[in-house]
Amino acid sequence: MSYMNYGIKPELVELVKSRLKSPERKEKLKLLVKPLTKQDLQNKQTVAKLVGRAAKVLNISASAADQERIVSFILDQRIDPKNTLHLIKLWGMFR
Repeated sequence: MSYMNYGIKPELVELVKSRLKSPERKEKLKLLVKPLTKQDLQNKQTVAKLVGRAAKVLNISASAADQERIVSFILDQRIDPKNTLHLIKLWGMFR
C-alpha cells in the first residue's frame, strides 16, 4: 500500500529523500535504525520516538498529524528489518 493512501504528502517524502542525499545525515539515520527489531517497529511509542528523532536528524519539521500518519504507515507495513524482501519492498516504494 502506498504512503499516499495514509495521507503522507509526496512533497514531504521528496524532502526526506533530498535530505538523505547528505552522507552525514544518511549515516546518522543508519545508526538510528540499525539496532531496530521487528518488535520495535510494531511498538507505537518506539516508532513515534523514531519518527521524531529522524525528523531532527533530517532537520524537518513535520506536524503532529504528519508524524501520526507516518507512524500508522510504518506500523501497518509490519516491517522486519532482518527480512531482505521487506527491505526491497520499502526501497521500491520510495525510489
